[in-house]
Amino acid sequence: MGMAFTSTGPSGLPALPFSLQAFRELAGFGFLGWSPGNLYTLLRSVWQTFLATALVILLAYPAAYYIASRPTRWRPLLLLAVVVPSWTNQVIRSVGWMNLFAPGTPISDFAVLIGLTEPRMGLFPSQFAVIVGLVYNFLPFMVLPLYAAFERLDHAQVEAARDLFASPLAVFRHAVFPQTLPGLMAGTVLVAIPAFGMYVVTELLGGGKATMIGNLVARQFADATNWPLGAAGAILMILATVGGLWVLRRLGRRLGGDREVVL
Repeated sequence: MGMAFTSTGPSGLPALPFSLQAFRELAGFGFLGWSPGNLYTLLRSVWQTFLATALVILLAYPAAYYIASRPTRWRPLLLLAVVVPSWTNQVIRSVGWMNLFAPGTPISDFAVLIGLTEPRMGLFPSQFAVIVGLVYNFLPFMVLPLYAAFERLDHAQVEAARDLFASPLAVFRHAVFPQTLPGLMAGTVLVAIPAFGMYVVTELLGGGKATMIGNLVARQFADATNWPLGAAGAILMILATVGGLWVLRRLGRRLGGDREVVL
């Protein structure tokens, strides 16, 4: 951590005196004046993490409900189908998406047909490919906590709401959502925190078009040889993790009411 508060020597390695220059560079104030590239990377990291987490929640809720509502003998097989893809390496999964999004594939041809990309361009590399990769990689980490929450669901409350002629949205809002909130909060932690610092998916599927903070830190230690800036980025990731946990804990208490949401 102390490396982040040093100056950058002629070779790019840390040097005295102590300085906050690395944090100024993260904010966009470099040696040559205003250079917002690093700041844009931070904002892009927040946006892509938020978007991927939101999409994971939208997909995981119905999936977890469907699995929990199946007969008991089928649930292990359905859960296994959700978990098995995560047994392979992230690099292998990302390369698979690279092949699917390459020019000339049915998916890319359909994307050209609906105007998502230009002919012979494909969907890779792009921010779209990065979001798909993040959602695919982290979906099981949201489905499992939500499934556990749905298994403990008090169906008497759901039936009571339906007997009172509540709409499906009202049933979900007042009877289902409060009971599954602990699973949602746990899943959000398991998805958002590692997604914010993701390196492999963004490096392979983004091709430099969707760089996130994890890529920025890695490049400072490897290619750019600016160790203080890389250390400052790592500290920022730690602070973002702690801050995110604090926000989610407060949000869980506010939304959960009498229900304790443990993070």
